[in-house]
Amino acid sequence: MSVKEQDLNLLQVGKKEQYAARIIFFVAGFGISTWAPMIPIIKERLQIGADILGLLLLCIGVSSFLMMPIAGLFAQKFGCKKVLRVMGLCMGVEIIILSMLPNIYMYAIFLFVLGAIGGILNVNMNIHAVIVEKLSKKRMMSGMHALWSVGCFAGAGLFSILAKLGLGISQIAIIHCIIIFMIIFAFSRYFLPYKGASNGKAIAIPKGIVTLFGVLAVISFLGEGGMMDWSGVFLTEAKGVDLSLAGVGYAVFSAAMLIGRLIGDKVVQKLGEQRVVIFGGIVASVGYIISIVFDNFFMMQFGFILLGFGAANIVPVVFTLLGRQKEMPINSAVTAVTSMGYLGVMFGPALLGFIAHGIGIVAVFCILAGMFILQAIVSSYVFKVLN
Repeated sequence: MSVKEQDLNLLQVGKKEQYAARIIFFVAGFGISTWAPMIPIIKERLQIGADILGLLLLCIGVSSFLMMPIAGLFAQKFGCKKVLRVMGLCMGVEIIILSMLPNIYMYAIFLFVLGAIGGILNVNMNIHAVIVEKLSKKRMMSGMHALWSVGCFAGAGLFSILAKLGLGISQIAIIHCIIIFMIIFAFSRYFLPYKGASNGKAIAIPKGIVTLFGVLAVISFLGEGGMMDWSGVFLTEAKGVDLSLAGVGYAVFSAAMLIGRLIGDKVVQKLGEQRVVIFGGIVASVGYIISIVFDNFFMMQFGFILLGFGAANIVPVVFTLLGRQKEMPINSAVTAVTSMGYLGVMFGPALLGFIAHGIGIVAVFCILAGMFILQAIVSSYVFKVLN
């Protein structure tokens, strides 16, 4: 019996451990969404242009990208319980620091720190989620990922309410930090001290079927990133939609994805993993195609709804399957796939921007539709190998 299997046999999972595994996703979303509303306020405070702001925000992406491939080593050395507890608390402290910094250089440093915290937290909470679901022997992954979105809505919503009441960003950050601390102190005792295999490599490089899981993740994250960054441009430039409605497409897509994940565990249980992933890719592609073909505003929104529902549960199922593959230790496999998926988020929208500049935004959406078809094809091969 391997070290990994011995570790799993020693772990016990009940309702409290399951709730704790869910809540850390909420904390991650709540924390990062506290930073987002600060951005325009800090831009004005520092008197910087969009170009400098873009470079500052790039610090988050660069540090996350650098930390993710080695983030699984933190679990291997310290265990998920300690890593999630410390990173959750660091997230709370970090948002207070970001609300108070005096100059650009300090923001560059601490945004780099924010990206590192986010990268380590993201990888380890997914490792933890895979183990909890595996030991619970029940569908949980879609619901866990849904709670990240719930955390984002809660963080941004509470920030807006407190700002309307006249509180400054430092006061709001302190309140949000207190909420994070209360959640961590209440639930962190139930995090699992999973460490994974003791022979993990320093950098998680995907191999075998894990590489294909990474491809599925890249396509899903690229599709989501494409909607976030380019749906507004698509609606206004290609479809002639009024600028005031530019954000509706992404809002509709996000709502559909959230609902799809909230009900996703039951959907996967009823339809099966293979159908959810393969047909999810096809439905997402059809959603893109509808938005391209039809000029009617409501039909375009229907396309975005299909896209959100189709893509919603692909990544959660991929993480579930990582708990069953034998090519790599779970902590290394999750680290590798999370890192690959983040490539789609970080570099994908920029690459799509070059394509949009060269051959048009409609071509970008056509490419994304084709990539979801490719995802369905790759998924069918993956399930043949697994079966």
